[in-house]
Formats: sequence, structure tokens, C-alpha cells
Amino acid sequence: MKEYLSKKMEAKLNHDKPEKLEAKRIAEIKSLSYVERLERLMAIIELSYTLKNATKIYSLKK
Repeated sequence: MKEYLSKKMEAKLNHDKPEKLEAKRIAEIKSLSYVERLERLMAIIELSYTLKNATKIYSLKK
């Protein structure tokens, strides 16, 4: 997971057509090993679980 985050932080902002960005992303995912894909999936599941169970903060409007 640390490697994924460090790669993500190193990535530069890319302003391109959505079709090109999607094609790049698909090619990147296809180049990953099954273990790397699993690590990314587990990171997404962990984040989803954390957000789902986080305490919700509402502003008090009175």
C-alpha cells in the first residue's frame, strides 16, 4: 500500500481528453501483477470501510 501511495504522490496532474486518460489507466492496470492489483483493491476497500464508519459531523444551524 505504501508503494501505491508513493507512486500516486509522484504522479503529475494530467489534463488530457478523458478517452486518452482512460486508455492510459487501463494500460497501467493491465501492466500490474495480480498481487499489485489485489493491494490496490484492498486499499480501496479499506478506505471505503473507513469512510462508511467515520463519525458524521453536521454543522449546527440555529
